[in-house]
Amino acid sequence: MYSKVQVKILQPSGFFDGRQGRKIHEELSEIIASGAKIILIDFKSITFMDSSGFGTLLLTLKKVRQQEAKLALCSINEQIRMILDLTDTSKLFDVFPDQASFLQIVE
Repeated sequence: MYSKVQVKILQPSGFFDGRQGRKIHEELSEIIASGAKIILIDFKSITFMDSSGFGTLLLTLKKVRQQEAKLALCSINEQIRMILDLTDTSKLFDVFPDQASFLQIVE
């Protein structure tokens, strides 16, 4: 479906708050400029996401869509899943159990 060159994986760690979210948003802008068409954010090492982190995640999704790219998430914990479900935004993201599941789709 897509070549590996067009796929980039980001792996933040710790708390996904506004600061972490802005960092991902900035990295993502550079990644898209380099030609990536699919970005995976691997939440495996994220222990908590607050409302400002969630807000920047939504801004990141908007930026990706404006650039005609795709954003996927993987390895989200129960707290992040609950935020996506409670805000009715879980359908906006392609969510995969882990990186291996995601890579099976793109290879």
